Amino acid sequence: MSSNFVRLAGKRYISILSRVWSGSSAGKNSEITLRKTLQSKFPMATNVVVTDVSGGCGSMYEIYVESTEFKGLSTVKQHRLITEILKSEIKDMHGLRIHTAVPSE
Repeated sequence: MSSNFVRLAGKRYISILSRVWSGSSAGKNSEITLRKTLQSKFPMATNVVVTDVSGGCGSMYEIYVESTEFKGLSTVKQHRLITEILKSEIKDMHGLRIHTAVPSE
């Protein structure tokens, strides 16, 4: 697990300090833009976290989406949904880490 993450109640969250140290995104994509895109495509998501893990240049992101819309899907299919939604943005990225989950009931 990245040192930028902390666990609270079994969930991963980015520390505020990692956001300050990484600076703003200089690339075409941004954490906010990617998060809004994912939230619009997964309206039932209970948690969407997008973090620039490239040091601020916007070339690599870590994404966590927790949604009931993933129920019954394999992890591979869940990740394919994410990559399909972000396929135009991914073209400009160096890398992408995807984590998905179904909320516990």
